[in-house]
Amino acid sequence: MKLTSPAFATGTSIPQRYAKLGANDQPELIITGVPEGTVELAVICHDPDAPRPAGFTHWTLYGIPADTQQIPMNGEDAFRPGPNDYGDIGWGGPQPPEAHGPHHYYFWLYALDTAVDGTPDRDSFLRKYAANVIAQSRIVGIYENPGPGT
Repeated sequence: MKLTSPAFATGTSIPQRYAKLGANDQPELIITGVPEGTVELAVICHDPDAPRPAGFTHWTLYGIPADTQQIPMNGEDAFRPGPNDYGDIGWGGPQPPEAHGPHHYYFWLYALDTAVDGTPDRDSFLRKYAANVIAQSRIVGIYENPGPGT
């Protein structure tokens, strides 16, 4: 299984339009190679570099059918957006502290052998569904907030 995005390649910068201080557009994702036996897909975007003990979750997305090949830009409403650590539902783009250095944004794709019940937060999803993950993939984008005037 493979996850890619036309918005950025893994290990490269996430464009400003996808940042919270930009247009806060949710990036398009492309999904290939979903294994047989997959009932549902889930996506989580997480920043482990955030200055919080558990990092910062920017996106949880559930209810993605196993035959899905694309999550269009700003197309999350076709699925089941869940909570992020901004206290909102759905995509919340990068917004690291000013001059905190580059942050890494892990976009995880999970293939599950069961459907996800509701819209759990990241930690609840990982605890409850870890044994149901039959494959996973990720891309990692980088974003830095250099501060005002730069």
